[in-house]
Amino acid sequence: MPDPLRLDLPLLLPDAPDERDACVTRLTNALAATTGVEQAHVVPAEDGRPAQLCLHYDPAVVALPHLRRTAEAAGTQIMARYGHVLWPADGLGHQRRARTVAERLMQTPGVVEAEANATGPIRIEFDREATDEASLRLALADLGVTVDAPEPPMDDDHADHDHGPDEGHDAHAGHDHGPGAHDHAHGGIFGERTELIFGVLSGVCVGLGWALGTFTEIGDSIPLGLYVGAYAFGGWFTVREAWESIRAGRFEIDFLMLVAAAGAAALGEWFEGGLLLFLFSIGHALEGYAMGRARRAIEALGELAPATARVRRSGAEAEIPVGELRVGDTVVVRPDERIAADGVVTAGTSAVDQAPVTGESVPVDKRPVPDVAAATAAPELVDATARVFAGTINGAGAIEIQVTRLAGDSTLARVVRLVAEAQTKTTSTQRFTDKFQRIFVPTILVGVALLLFAGLVVDEPFTATVYRALAVLVAASPCALAIATPSAVLSSVARAAKAGVLVKGGAALEELGRVKVLAFDKTGTLTEGRPQIADVIATTSGGDEELLSIAVAVEEQSDH
Repeated sequence: MPDPLRLDLPLLLPDAPDERDACVTRLTNALAATTGVEQAHVVPAEDGRPAQLCLHYDPAVVALPHLRRTAEAAGTQIMARYGHVLWPADGLGHQRRARTVAERLMQTPGVVEAEANATGPIRIEFDREATDEASLRLALADLGVTVDAPEPPMDDDHADHDHGPDEGHDAHAGHDHGPGAHDHAHGGIFGERTELIFGVLSGVCVGLGWALGTFTEIGDSIPLGLYVGAYAFGGWFTVREAWESIRAGRFEIDFLMLVAAAGAAALGEWFEGGLLLFLFSIGHALEGYAMGRARRAIEALGELAPATARVRRSGAEAEIPVGELRVGDTVVVRPDERIAADGVVTAGTSAVDQAPVTGESVPVDKRPVPDVAAATAAPELVDATARVFAGTINGAGAIEIQVTRLAGDSTLARVVRLVAEAQTKTTSTQRFTDKFQRIFVPTILVGVALLLFAGLVVDEPFTATVYRALAVLVAASPCALAIATPSAVLSSVARAAKAGVLVKGGAALEELGRVKVLAFDKTGTLTEGRPQIADVIATTSGGDEELLSIAVAVEEQSDH
């Protein structure tokens, strides 16, 4: 039996985000049913090698070249039918709204899978025979979500594959935002902090109304007006979220809060209702603020690479956008500049600070590749001393590099894409809280409805029965459970990113809580990169002072 045929999945399914994608399963199943194929499975990626499709076959039944062509044709057919997009988006203020948007998208004809996260990225897999990118953009616009990704060419039916946030940021170009999209995308009249400002105003109204009603002889109309203002500010975003959840066929915590606040107003307890909406809206707003910080930390990764590159074409140098770079272009990198693309060094020597991409604390010496033609044919086999990455920083020497990967396929771009895709993955705790809410909220609503008939059993006024039912409604609302999990996860991811640590989603954080041993591949990553003298031992008669004076003289003109 010959060795199994191994084919790189990114070549067969270039738009599939990873080996867990549904299209990989479709391809594996299709090839497993091919005559002569005994087994088809996926070998996970490791040590820089991409995930591979492994085919065990009988050479007496199917020839190797035919099997290879069959696999390539099957992959092309699947990619032609199923599209994948990963779009940065505005209008997902917090995790509950992101979940609502994803579920509404799943109700759209042709959408196979949809995942969204409050930090912005939306991942959609769709059937091109039933829908297209333009329809998905319109569906998102109707939900108040704007997509920050370039439009596909209108005359190319197969150009609708966006490869992530790094391939263009022509935000809002050429597409209709839809009704209300601007308010959602940009937060409202006060920008992205509108919800936070509304929450604070709600609290001011509640506090001022209570103070005037308690400590002054002012009439009831002014405190009542302030309480109404607290309802308006505190309930504005809550009403919108509750309505969208109901349209998605789901009752969530937002709805419980609104029912409790409305019941308090019906009983004349405006202060209690206003206070409830204030607390809920301020928690809502703080969650959105944490999500915004996480989103900005992730966006900052994509800004490591420069926007332009100095290219030599036909003997002349020109500065062009990195998106226009082609494989084989020669890019001139001057001292202390950021490298614009992945490539191999063809001229010059320098030391390159690769910490932004690889985490190496010490600059790596680079020299020209011995054989440019061989490096062009197989760039992944080039020695590390000749390979450079987009986003890294050149040292004191000028170098020339030959581009081996487009901007959207660079190592840095793939890191950004991995983080963005990881953000769309929910943790087991989040999935539990989502399921818990779906069962718990309707149960509470039914229980409260039954409590309204307690007067048939207990001799009490109907107002007391309603008050008790509303008290149960408020007490049973698991606000902390719904807000705490996504807020904690995304705030942790953002804080880690700010410190230079990339965390692939909340699942990794949950696993980290169970880790007992950490292994690091090199000690340099654990230092601050600022060496200090720990001790001086002189072996000459001059002593420590003479040794230090010599060392200072030698290092005076150094950049160490």
